[in-house]
Amino acid sequence: MTKPRPIGTGSYVARRPPKEQLSLFGEPSIEPVEDPLEIRFASLRSIADRLPEQVKFGTSSWSFPGWADIVYPRNVSMSALSREGLPLYVKHPLLRTVGIDRGYYAAIPEDDLRHYANQLPTGFPTVAKVPAAFTTPIHLGHGSSARGTPNPSFLDAKAFTDTVARPFLAAFREHTGALVLEFPLLPRGHRLPPNAFADRLDDFLKQIPAELPYCVELRDRDLLTPAYAQVLAHHSVAHVFNYWTAMPLPADQLPIAPLDSAPFVVLRLMLRPGTQYAKRKESFAPFDSIVEPDEEMRQQVVDLIELARSLNRVALVLVNNKAEGSAPLTIEQLAQLIVGRANTY
Repeated sequence: MTKPRPIGTGSYVARRPPKEQLSLFGEPSIEPVEDPLEIRFASLRSIADRLPEQVKFGTSSWSFPGWADIVYPRNVSMSALSREGLPLYVKHPLLRTVGIDRGYYAAIPEDDLRHYANQLPTGFPTVAKVPAAFTTPIHLGHGSSARGTPNPSFLDAKAFTDTVARPFLAAFREHTGALVLEFPLLPRGHRLPPNAFADRLDDFLKQIPAELPYCVELRDRDLLTPAYAQVLAHHSVAHVFNYWTAMPLPADQLPIAPLDSAPFVVLRLMLRPGTQYAKRKESFAPFDSIVEPDEEMRQQVVDLIELARSLNRVALVLVNNKAEGSAPLTIEQLAQLIVGRANTY
């Protein structure tokens, strides 16, 4: 595998003179060639310098070779990015947080958390998903259990504490900006009534370690109720304002889940409502350009960020490639909107 060139150092090529000139001029001349990634980063630093510190943009994951000359140098393989991509990722001027989605499929081992911690700057926050084993009453087919069979680990506070909370507290507390409890949209026969869900969630949150920051992401709009919001407020847990296929737009969630009761704000931008993940993935790959911009979503996100700032809340904004086509390019657009709006005051 070709070793990636360090960011910011530029690159040089030997420009060989015509053959008949070699005897006159000796060795080939060495002329600097500007690094396109460093040029991009230089322009983004001026935006980053004006972006409020409480606003922390990041992507849902980081292993995308299609981000060459956007986030990474060229010729870095996906396997290399998966293992050692974080030190490159954090060099991007606008990326101040990162999602760790792999935790949704299985608990992240403590050694892996230590490895991530060693790759991140001091105090760099992450937004990590917790396993679906704790957030769905039926198995979804991710492991060995058959899809649709009962899941005894659903909202099991003791098992969650042992397999998720304790490793994060031991190895990753400094970098835990939020742990995401994502409750998926289930087949109708397996959905909990909204009040029963709120009661189960309340009981779970009472028992898990309060030292960690938690947030809840709903994929079923029927669960977004005042009872649910009261449970979050009681336990100082944040609601995730998500942009996802079966949920209302982020601002439309605000009347039920107001920001003033949340300790921090989380936005996760994944899928335009009504669209499907697999189709967006196929049509948007390799995620190196904006394919379907959504101006309404962008304006809502900026409005929510401004509201969070007015309440002195940190806003963690995670963007997926399937939102518009390229997560880091969406982040560039959102950051420019925030900075531009601030300049009008």
